[in-house]
Amino acid sequence: MIILTIRTDKPEAEIGLYDDNKQLAYETWQAHRELSETLHQKIATILQKSNKDWQDIQGVVCFKGPGSFTGLRIGLTVGNALAYGLGAPIVSANGEDWVENGIKKLQKEEDEKIALPKYGSDPHITKPKK
Repeated sequence: MIILTIRTDKPEAEIGLYDDNKQLAYETWQAHRELSETLHQKIATILQKSNKDWQDIQGVVCFKGPGSFTGLRIGLTVGNALAYGLGAPIVSANGEDWVENGIKKLQKEEDEKIALPKYGSDPHITKPKK
């Protein structure tokens, strides 16, 4: 099973491509405010490095938090959209072993359908200026 992993809860984003438990490719980069512009490009890069195509992705694991509100939202949105478009299962996980735990969930044929974030606190929403 070809599995894409996505973690976007901090300024340094990370993605990985696995064939079950075997890592095929892994990349980290300082995404900061360019995350929404760079995430798809980075996924395409690791797919190309692994001689894989988008359609080869058979499962998605996303880090669910806690962490940056915007970062988690972007990563989970991309993960959910890819899983939906490919008809692939998606799961979320957290903690130090999030990749291993997520892969185990997929191997048990779990599918959250929509992976949801765990922000760790309520969002800080300010009132609009008049």
